[in-house]
Amino acid sequence: MRLILLGPPGAGKGTQAQHQVAKYGLVQLSTGDMLRAAVKAGTPTGRQVQDIMAHGGLVPDDIVVEIVAQRIEQPDARKGFILDGFPRTVGQAEALDRMLAKHGLALDAVIELRVDEDALIKRIESRIAEMKARGEPLREDDNPEVLHRRLAAYREQTAPLIAYYRRRRVLRSVNGMAPVLEVAAQIEKALAGEEIAPKHPKRSAKRSPAKTPRSASIGKKSGSRGTGLRHKAATRRKPARRQATAHKAAAHKPKAKHKPGNRRR
Repeated sequence: MRLILLGPPGAGKGTQAQHQVAKYGLVQLSTGDMLRAAVKAGTPTGRQVQDIMAHGGLVPDDIVVEIVAQRIEQPDARKGFILDGFPRTVGQAEALDRMLAKHGLALDAVIELRVDEDALIKRIESRIAEMKARGEPLREDDNPEVLHRRLAAYREQTAPLIAYYRRRRVLRSVNGMAPVLEVAAQIEKALAGEEIAPKHPKRSAKRSPAKTPRSASIGKKSGSRGTGLRHKAATRRKPARRQATAHKAAAHKPKAKHKPGNRRR
């Protein structure tokens, strides 16, 4: 099974990916985790994207696509995976399609986590406050200002993916503002519906009576008028026909023969 979790920052994609990994035994492929690992390791890619990520920007497509392509080819991802945070643009989605087609694979479903942005910002602010209260370290992009920029980037570049995958009939939407376990249950129902492909309803053999086309009705009326006119014309021509018939009968009537006794002398 190959899935994509789609939604704005803070929608809970990572949390839901963990639920699906535990249930289906899939591999979670988080581009954010891979990029942060590259930054922490100080790799050339990590140095290249460090400032972009710190300011809430989107990493260039070619970099992200290359990282994902390398990860998909690893043995543990061949049985199935969940993409978290990728693709983020239509260009990345098209590149993913080409990657999967190259290996004879295809996506099983794209799960959209629908959220309310105002409520989402409050959720993130509460999470940050709780992490601070517990003394947990925060990521550089874990602050309201960066979140606002990331949401703006999502609306501009990532939201068009909803229409992109809807056209391909793999999009399934769930309420991302519900409690975690309820969201997970919604996703499982969506996946169950995806695994059992719905059949197209058969058209009923019973057809409704066909409506008479407007042109046919007009023709019918005009025909009746024509019949009336022909009837009147025929009525007017009837005496002439009788006269012609009488002349014709007279022309063919045999002349009377005179008997010899009646001849005049």
